[in-house]
Amino acid sequence: MPKLGMEPVRRAALIDAAIAEIGAAGSLDVTVGGIARRAGVSSGLAHHYFGGKDDILLAAMRHVLKVYSEEVRSRLVAASGPAARVEAVIRASFAPSNFQPDTVAAWVNFYLLALSSEDAARLLRVYRRRLRSNLVHALRQLGAQDPLGSAIRIGALIDGLYLRHSLADTPDGAAATRAALSALALELKGAA
Repeated sequence: MPKLGMEPVRRAALIDAAIAEIGAAGSLDVTVGGIARRAGVSSGLAHHYFGGKDDILLAAMRHVLKVYSEEVRSRLVAASGPAARVEAVIRASFAPSNFQPDTVAAWVNFYLLALSSEDAARLLRVYRRRLRSNLVHALRQLGAQDPLGSAIRIGALIDGLYLRHSLADTPDGAAATRAALSALALELKGAA
């Protein structure tokens, strides 16, 4: 079995530290030095592994999106039927793995980063397309009158709930889930 070197361990620590620093600062106004200190490595090593601050932030964004994607996939596999699939996507969005204070702050700030970074904007477009695709597929099977419109509205509500909960001391995933599921019920009210 190959020996795991320190690089993957340190990279993971730097990514976790970047998310924690963003959460602590409440913004992208963090430094490589602060991220490195939190990770327990030198700034030079952080620069060696990632290049600059934007590269660390993009790696953190990829990590957050990967965790989200894994949560969605695991819930979709367990879902039986289109209603359960839509609910699975909503519940995954507000699951503890995706709705901790640091992660919520990271999500919100990654949206800001996407305004100035084409790489961040591309990652957010991928996230939005996958979310929309998962929702449209299930909503169409449920007989929604406008599956694309419903998917866009539910996606916007998920984003809005992240923003609202980013301003709270402790994000409440259960309350966010209830709000999104209530909106889903309204979207489907006229469906077959």
